[in-house]
Amino acid sequence: MMGNPEQDQHLELHSYPVGRFVPAETYDQKSLDRWIGSIRSVPLLFDYCIENLDEAQLNTPYREGGWTVIQVVHHVADSHMNAYIRMKLAVTEERPVIKPYDEKAWAELPDVTDVPLNVSITLIHALHRRWVSLMMQMTDEDWKREYYHPGDQLNVPLWQMANSYNWHGKHHAEQILSLRTRRGW
Repeated sequence: MMGNPEQDQHLELHSYPVGRFVPAETYDQKSLDRWIGSIRSVPLLFDYCIENLDEAQLNTPYREGGWTVIQVVHHVADSHMNAYIRMKLAVTEERPVIKPYDEKAWAELPDVTDVPLNVSITLIHALHRRWVSLMMQMTDEDWKREYYHPGDQLNVPLWQMANSYNWHGKHHAEQILSLRTRRGW
């Protein structure tokens, strides 16, 4: 049975308002600078995303069947904490095997509903300050270091990780911003 193409298009647009992640095939210093700059801006971007939203708005899913604004913000804190730790492991160990996690299950844990949103916003600010500091000091050899992702069965070089998280923050911020636009908030 075929799905409704218009409904599928809306779901895709609401799920991936900046488009799906397309990994870079290579990198240079200019790319790294751009990706680090994007990661550096994530905390301010999320400040802007949630500014003046009330409790009902924060508890609104960004799309039908999607996470609430609160879940999205807590997810970014969780995901970026994992990324930071994975990067530190890869810089200090030889191709460490990282621990995948069930992000959907994490988004349903009680801390997501019980802990005020500003705690994760503060965490994102502090975490990104440390993460950017680490990345700014990395050498070309560091950027080529890898970790092994057993879920994807891939060795992931750190430059690819930076490229991915350059997209990730913007991806989730735009989910919230596009919701605000659609709702006139």
